[in-house]
Amino acid sequence: MSRWRPPGEKSTALITREGHTRLKAELDDLWRVRRPEVVKALAAAAAEGDRSENAEYTYRKKQLGEIDRRVRYLSKRLEALRVVESAPADPQAVFFGAWIEVENVADGQATRYRIVGPDETDAARRWISIDSPLARALLKKRVDDEVEAQLPGGAAQLVIVDVRYDGVES
Repeated sequence: MSRWRPPGEKSTALITREGHTRLKAELDDLWRVRRPEVVKALAAAAAEGDRSENAEYTYRKKQLGEIDRRVRYLSKRLEALRVVESAPADPQAVFFGAWIEVENVADGQATRYRIVGPDETDAARRWISIDSPLARALLKKRVDDEVEAQLPGGAAQLVIVDVRYDGVES
């Protein structure tokens, strides 16, 4: 079995200012705090002698590899990302950064989503990626437009109730 993995799908290189700040803080923490701690622990484990039977040494090597992989990813990703800080020219339509309230036609249940970059999605806060099927269905639509979207529970008919751009400059 080889270590080769097929490259992941290309994701949209957009991010909000808050998301960009969070990723930079994560990179800084990994590089300046966590990595030096792991290197120090790895050196201590290596000094104990036989590395082939040293579980601490093996664990720390694996942990260091994971940190280095994440640091490499974040470094490259932050260079490629474009921070979106302003509302679109047409604030009545759904675009990146929008807060959208949709109502399910079948049961009348209203749900509010925010369209964000793929690096800052958060299911608990209902922040969905611009690359998600729901966001793709909503893009460029307006209030009272009806869309059909593929949700985890299956296909759903939704009506856009509200579109807002809170926290971005007009």
